[in-house]
Amino acid sequence: MEKMQFKAESKRLLEMMVNSIYSQKEIFLRELISNASDAIDKLYYKALTDDELTFDKGNYYIKVVPNKTDRTLTITDTGIGMTKEDLENNLGIIAKSGSLAFKNENEAKDGHDIIGQFGVGFYSSFMVADTVTVYSKALGSEQAFKWQSQGTDGYTIEPCEKSDIGTEIVLAIKENTEDETYDEYLDEYQLKSIIKKYSDFIRYPIKMDITAKRPKEGSENEFEDYTEEQIINSMVPIWKKNKNELTIEDYENFYKEKHYGFDQPIKHVHISVDGAVRYNSILFIPQNIPFDYYSKEFEKGLELYSNGVLIMEKCSDLLPDYFSFVKGMVDSEDLSLNISREILQHDRQLKLIAKNINKKIKSELQSLLKNERDKYEQFYKSFGRQLKYGVYSDYGSHKDVLEDLLMFHSSKEKNLVTLDEYVDRMPEDQKYIYYAAGESIDRIEKLPQAELVSDKGYEMLYFTEDIDEFAIKMVGTYKEKEFKSISSGDLGIEADESQEDKESDEKENKELFDFMKDILSDKVKDVRVSKRLKSHPVCLSTDGEVTIEMEKILSAMPDNQNIKADKVLEINVNHEVFHSLQDAYEKDKEKLALYTNLLYNQALLIEGLPIQDPVEFTNNICKVMV
Repeated sequence: MEKMQFKAESKRLLEMMVNSIYSQKEIFLRELISNASDAIDKLYYKALTDDELTFDKGNYYIKVVPNKTDRTLTITDTGIGMTKEDLENNLGIIAKSGSLAFKNENEAKDGHDIIGQFGVGFYSSFMVADTVTVYSKALGSEQAFKWQSQGTDGYTIEPCEKSDIGTEIVLAIKENTEDETYDEYLDEYQLKSIIKKYSDFIRYPIKMDITAKRPKEGSENEFEDYTEEQIINSMVPIWKKNKNELTIEDYENFYKEKHYGFDQPIKHVHISVDGAVRYNSILFIPQNIPFDYYSKEFEKGLELYSNGVLIMEKCSDLLPDYFSFVKGMVDSEDLSLNISREILQHDRQLKLIAKNINKKIKSELQSLLKNERDKYEQFYKSFGRQLKYGVYSDYGSHKDVLEDLLMFHSSKEKNLVTLDEYVDRMPEDQKYIYYAAGESIDRIEKLPQAELVSDKGYEMLYFTEDIDEFAIKMVGTYKEKEFKSISSGDLGIEADESQEDKESDEKENKELFDFMKDILSDKVKDVRVSKRLKSHPVCLSTDGEVTIEMEKILSAMPDNQNIKADKVLEINVNHEVFHSLQDAYEKDKEKLALYTNLLYNQALLIEGLPIQDPVEFTNNICKVMV
């Protein structure tokens, strides 16, 4: 019997494919089952155009049979089968796909589609098998043929006996090595798990003989093993069913079956698109944040199917980072089954699907915010931080997508409000969107810097998360209104005191403030009259883009670059303490230095900043007391 050789380029492709293309060896079973499904589909297509053929779907199936004794795994289908020429063309020339050719000839019949479009999938068998043998009898043929290969050395084809139309593939599973265990591909429960994982939605039954236990006849305590044939796959994916047939419970059960999370999803989205690119998708917005969400171990991505066959468990290219909390799947007939992660990154159709999904997620979140506010706030408490990270990342390039989804606690509402709600109720004379940043709402409400804004009756947004200010800096403006920190040097608010009086206070006390600035040296940029304080004697404000809260956050980072805010010590000239400062300046400069350092450290404590020398601070307090 003559051994035929693979073409040189096919031989190189086989070597590369077996060693490189598939990172998980178990993928071979998905490929062979997909080919078997194709073979049955081809028979179905023939029946559509041949009146002499009838197609009773109940007679068509795929069967997987492991044999531990012989170390073989057999995959049988009742499909159209292959002639000798088919075996030579489809299995003898790698990457020449009979499925692709058949698809091109029968492009749009009855909504069926051929899964496999490239011929490399069959050769994944050699990742787990030393020898692959194919027995096949084609529809309308009297003679069956046997194809056999041990890999790159070539293959043989010879006549054989086979009574039924269809194909039987027998894999001689490799022996275990120190690095690889192949026994799992002979274990019925492991095989069942692989089938459920990758081929659960193949539309024909995938059968296996499963071992179970039952009580022995006449005995309640003794059990015996028996074998029963079971259908492993569910066959009809939920995403291909009519939405009207499905209930909320159906979607929630699917969420749990796919292990998307242990919580109840807040919302599900069922998408069916039949346009430039065809795809079905079910997306879930979870209720609770996964325990590993902000760890390196968390992987974003949707399950990606090609016509019901799983081709990637976590396709990260389908979701932007800011929507990485979304769970679910996408199934497209337009994606190739044999597609690598590298190819997917450049796939035009996948990019179009991702763009559409991104728009849909935003639309659904906006709908949730508008129509089911309680649910949105529940979602936001879990994933609002991620939306803010999305605004901040990539230099604010996603702010237009996300800014309407942001929420912050409000000084008026004492609850979460959107930027749109804040701006809509701003008084006409209010120039800015005011915000206050701090560790908690309680601390923010006690900040002396808030006095003037509160007296004007202006609403403040409370920023309590470390990302808040950084995100808002990227937003810049919302509805043509700038954001302004209440610790900003210029609040854009006129206090009750006239501008002339302020300038007079500055001029009259310039020497005093210059002296205090010299005492504090490089700790502050300036000492000046406060335009914002009413009852408090002192506070810190900032000039420039970096605020005090931003400095605190940046200083806590591992790669701290010692970025500091330009601090200004503001003094309330209407407070009794100021008269003590004036008196000390006239009579006792040493006491003025003591007061200056005390006031500066008090201002640091108000801001939650550390005092450089706590011992000196306590000694200074004692000096005032004696």
